[in-house]
Amino acid sequence: MDVNQTKQEHLLALKMRLTKPTLFTNLPVTCEDRDLPDLFSQLMRDDPSTIRGAETLMVGEMLTLPQNFSNIFLGETFSSYISVHNDSNQVVKDILVKADLQTSSQRLNLSASNSTVAELKPECCIDDVIHHEVKEIGTHLVCAVSYTTQYGEKLYFRKFFKFQVLKPLDVKTKFYNAESDLSSVTDEVFLEAQIQNITTSPMFMEKVSLEPSIMYNVTELNTVTNDDHESTFGKMSYLQPMDTRQYLYCLKPKPEYAEKAGVIKGVTVIGKLDIVWKTNLGERGRLQTSQLQRMAPGYGDIRLSMEMIPDTVNLEEPFDIICKVTNCERTMDLVLEMCNTRTIHWCGISGRQLGKLSPGASLSLPLALLTSAQGLQSISGLRLTDTFLKRTYEYDDVAQVCVV
Repeated sequence: MDVNQTKQEHLLALKMRLTKPTLFTNLPVTCEDRDLPDLFSQLMRDDPSTIRGAETLMVGEMLTLPQNFSNIFLGETFSSYISVHNDSNQVVKDILVKADLQTSSQRLNLSASNSTVAELKPECCIDDVIHHEVKEIGTHLVCAVSYTTQYGEKLYFRKFFKFQVLKPLDVKTKFYNAESDLSSVTDEVFLEAQIQNITTSPMFMEKVSLEPSIMYNVTELNTVTNDDHESTFGKMSYLQPMDTRQYLYCLKPKPEYAEKAGVIKGVTVIGKLDIVWKTNLGERGRLQTSQLQRMAPGYGDIRLSMEMIPDTVNLEEPFDIICKVTNCERTMDLVLEMCNTRTIHWCGISGRQLGKLSPGASLSLPLALLTSAQGLQSISGLRLTDTFLKRTYEYDDVAQVCVV
């Protein structure tokens, strides 16, 4: 929309267009041939705004100038056309046009050139297009024009235009802790990122990646592994308005952090999401989240994890499991006790000495047990006692097994 930003006493007129042209949309009207044979079809074919061979599509091949302001979204490139027109009948000299973007924290000069124009004849204009990647919410544009009349009088005026910057995406994250395999010491972390398009137009999702912190390596789980890395969302990665898409990532601690038990605990920085998209006419937008943090699971002084457990066992038949005990703190002298539950019955000697375990060290415990009930049963009833401090650590619901 053109906005005349001048007053009567000024010789120059400032005009701004803050919205890009858009493709013309028409409403095709069709009917059965037996009703009005070829009448509407011929009218649409003769319409200069329609696409040849695709007259029934709503999108035409012409651009139209908008009549109102469109939305400006965070992460996209803000563009504005500025024109200074000499409405008078005299030559104006030393014209300087300056455009600043005022944010809550800074003021940015967006003018392509800061040099003055020597003169501007009547009915002539100075045009400029400014671009800026919007990174803050709540900004406004300040345009200032200074010039000198033919009588040597220096004049100056400025105008303000405030616009609302909206969020284009709603990003939510969830963390899942998973027990690692035999070759690793620390747990893997799975990050699920839910991204919702909260604009009124579809988006082409060009890239959604996770930049991990220094402590982790990341593996993206958003491709079909057996089909030449094809995206799980298909070849056309469009996100319709108000639609949500889930992205999954697996993070593993780097060896220098994973070798020492208990290093990764408390609040740890995972990394940040980098999201790149394109809108209707190919305009590119990009957002990066702040550093994502998660609360690492606390294992206390001793960590008990499963190294080997069968998925399915038979009712009332003994089966073997292997547990790993890791000392996360001081030197301990451990005693293992096995307590039967209503459905879990341990085979072996309870109360046996495991010996001393130094800080950071671990040991494997082969154990045998059987179950007396069918279904998904939880492994419980393990107790570790440190004889030095007379402290007992209880471990229930450490794993589950399917009994058939």
